[in-house]
Amino acid sequence: MAATVRGSVGEIRAGDVEAAGLTAADAGAFLAALRSATGKCRTDAAAAWAAVVAAGVLRPDHPHALHQLVYYSIYAGWDRAQRGPPPYWFPSPTDCKQTNLGRVMEENGPKLLGASYKDPISSFGLFHRFSVQNQEVYWKLVLKELSVKFVREPKTILDASDKSKKGWSWFPGAVLNIAECCLLPWPSQNRTDDSMAIVWGDEGFGDYPVNHMSLKELRTQVMTVAIALDTMFRKGDRIAIDMPMTCNAVIVYLAIILGGFVVVGIADSFAPQEIGNRMRVAKAKAIFTQDFIIRGGKKFPLYSRVMEGTSAKAIVIPATGDSLGVTPRNGDMSWKDFLSRAAGRSSMYSPVYQSADALINILFSSGTTGEPKVIPWTQLCPIRCAADTWAHLDLRPKDVDLWPTNLGWVMGPIQIFSCFLNGATLALYHGSPLGRGFCKFVQDVRVSVLGSVPSLVKSWKAGNLTKGLDWTKIRVLATIGEASDIDDNLWLSSRTCYKPIVECSFGAFSGPSMSTGFVILDEQGNPYPDDLPCSGEVGLFPLYFGATNRLLNADHDNVYFDGMPIYKGRQLQRHGDIIQRTVGGYYFVQGRADDTMNLGGIKTSSVEIERVCNGADEGLLETAAVSIKPSGGGPEQLAILAVLKDGSTTGDANLLKSKFQRAIQKNLNPLFKVSYVKIVPEFPRTASNNLLRRVLRDQLKKELANRSKL
Repeated sequence: MAATVRGSVGEIRAGDVEAAGLTAADAGAFLAALRSATGKCRTDAAAAWAAVVAAGVLRPDHPHALHQLVYYSIYAGWDRAQRGPPPYWFPSPTDCKQTNLGRVMEENGPKLLGASYKDPISSFGLFHRFSVQNQEVYWKLVLKELSVKFVREPKTILDASDKSKKGWSWFPGAVLNIAECCLLPWPSQNRTDDSMAIVWGDEGFGDYPVNHMSLKELRTQVMTVAIALDTMFRKGDRIAIDMPMTCNAVIVYLAIILGGFVVVGIADSFAPQEIGNRMRVAKAKAIFTQDFIIRGGKKFPLYSRVMEGTSAKAIVIPATGDSLGVTPRNGDMSWKDFLSRAAGRSSMYSPVYQSADALINILFSSGTTGEPKVIPWTQLCPIRCAADTWAHLDLRPKDVDLWPTNLGWVMGPIQIFSCFLNGATLALYHGSPLGRGFCKFVQDVRVSVLGSVPSLVKSWKAGNLTKGLDWTKIRVLATIGEASDIDDNLWLSSRTCYKPIVECSFGAFSGPSMSTGFVILDEQGNPYPDDLPCSGEVGLFPLYFGATNRLLNADHDNVYFDGMPIYKGRQLQRHGDIIQRTVGGYYFVQGRADDTMNLGGIKTSSVEIERVCNGADEGLLETAAVSIKPSGGGPEQLAILAVLKDGSTTGDANLLKSKFQRAIQKNLNPLFKVSYVKIVPEFPRTASNNLLRRVLRDQLKKELANRSKL
C-alpha cells in the first residue's frame, strides 16, 4: 500500500494525501472536502464512508492509494466480530424503488405482505422469504417481466403431485422454443426489430467504430444457420461449440436450439484429450470451432486441437476476415461452405417447439470423479437465469451487458439468455479481456452491467488499465467463479464512483437468490438457526426452479442428495460450498466441502490434477493436489505435494514444479498455474487409507502463514 493508513479519518493529514499521490496544492483542497463530508459523523465509520461516497470526494481518476488511505482509515477501528464486515455501498431509498425487484415489490408488497411491508430495502428479507414459501406466486410475477412466449401455456406453475420427484415438476404442459423467445420483438420491453441486439469490438481495432447487429439482423442470421443445420443433422442431434464467445458463436448457439438440436458447450482452453472426452460422453455428432484464437495480438491454434481431440465433423469459422487460415481435413467444412447449404431455400424458418423440460444444452461439471459429469440444461434453465439476473443484477431493457466468458462455461449461456430475455444488448469483445483494449471497449459501448472474475480484476488493477477511461456509466458490477480480494474490489468499484459489486454463485447473489432456500449445517448435519452467525456446509432446499433433476452419465441422487439430512420433511440438496454467515447477515464462501478446487474461475478436481502429475516424473510415487486460499483473500492457488519412490525429501522441488506445470498445460488446462510444490515423505491417511487432503491443506496454510511473517 502506497500510503500509511491512519487510525481514523480525522487523523489523515495533508502529508498523507500527498504520499498517496496528490500534489501539495490538490492535497489541501481534497483534505478540506474530506473533512467537510465527514465532519458530523467521524465517530460512525459507516456513516462517514457513506458521506464520502455521496459527496464524490473520491474520484475514479484519483490514485488508488488515496482510495485506500481514506477507506482503510475510516474503518481502522471497525469491530468485525461485533458488526460484521465494513460496508462500502449503501442502497438509495429512492433508487431502490426504480430497480426491477424494487418496482415489483412496491407494486405487490402491500398486497402480499400486508402491513409488514415497508419498502424494498427494509422488507427485502420478508419478500425473499415469501418467494421461497410461495413459489407459484413469485414466478407468476417474474414471468410477466421476461420475453417468454409459450406456444402452449403451462397447466400450472408447479405440480407437486409426484412425490418421487425431489424438485417437483415445473410448467407442466408448457410448449415453447426458448431461442425464439430471444429473437422476437417485445413491446413491454420496448424491443423492436431495430433494437440493438449485439454490439462487439475486435482486439486491435479500438480506434475504429464498434460493430452493431439489430434484433432483425440477428434473427435472420440465426435462421440461416438453422436452415443449414437442417440439411446435415436430425432433430435432437448434439452439436458442440468449441470457440471463443464471438458474435458467430452466439448465432450458432441460438440456431442449434431454434432448430431442435442440442448444444454441447466445450471451453476453448481445453487440451485435445479433454475435448475428446467431452465429445465422447456427450455423444456429439459435430463441432463448430475456429481456425485460431486471437489473444493479446497473437494467434493460438484451436482447430488443430479439435482435430487431435475428435474425429467428428468440424465446421471451421475464420477468426478474422472471410478466409480460413487452415485447410480443413477431409470431411470437415469451412463456415462459408456451411452457410452455402442454406442458399436457394426459404429464408423463413419454423422453430421446433418442445416441452419446457426438453434438453437444449449440455454442460460439464468439474470432473471430480475423473470424468466430467454431463449436466443437461432444459428450456427452464434459461428462464431461471434471466429471472435471477433481472432480480439481482437489475438487468433492464436497453442495458448493455458485458461479461467475458465462454460457451463451455455456464456463464456463457447465462449471459445470452439473460440479455435477450430481458431486452438488453449483449456486448462481446473478440480478444483478450486482460488488455487495455477491453477496458476501452467497456467505455466506448457504455456498458451498464459489467461481469468479471477476480483474476481479471487483479490484472486490470495491476496494469492500471482503466487510467484515462470513463467507467462511470456502469450501474452494476458482478463477479463469479472464485473468491474476491477486498482491495481489488475496492479498486474496481472506485472506477465506477462506487457502484455495487454483486458476488454470484449457484443459488446466490451476495446472499440467497429469490425463491432459493438454504440452511447452513454444522458438522453433525444439523441446521443452524437462520439468524445465527456460523460456518458450515450449505444445504439447499430441493424446491429450486430451473435446477437439473438428472445427470446424463451419473446418478443424480447419489451425487446431490445421498448423505444429506432431512429438513422439514424433505431431503436437502448438496451445494458443495462451505459458507460463513457473519453478524449482520453477510456471507463469505470459504471453499469447497469436497476435494474440488477453483483455479482461475474454473472448477476442477484434485483427482484430475493428480492423475496428470503422477506421470510427470519417473521418480514419483504419488502426488496430492490441494488449493490454498491466501490469508488476505483472493483466488485459490494450486499446491502439489509429492512423495518420491525412494522415500527421500531431497529432490528438486523447482524441477518438479516445471514438470507438473508442463504436464497440466498439455493434458488438462493451460490456464492452471502451479504455485507451490513440496516433497514430503508420506501423506496423512485415514484408517481405510483415504488421503486426508484437508489435513494437508491445513498444514500448508500454517507453513505458508509462518513463512510470510519472516
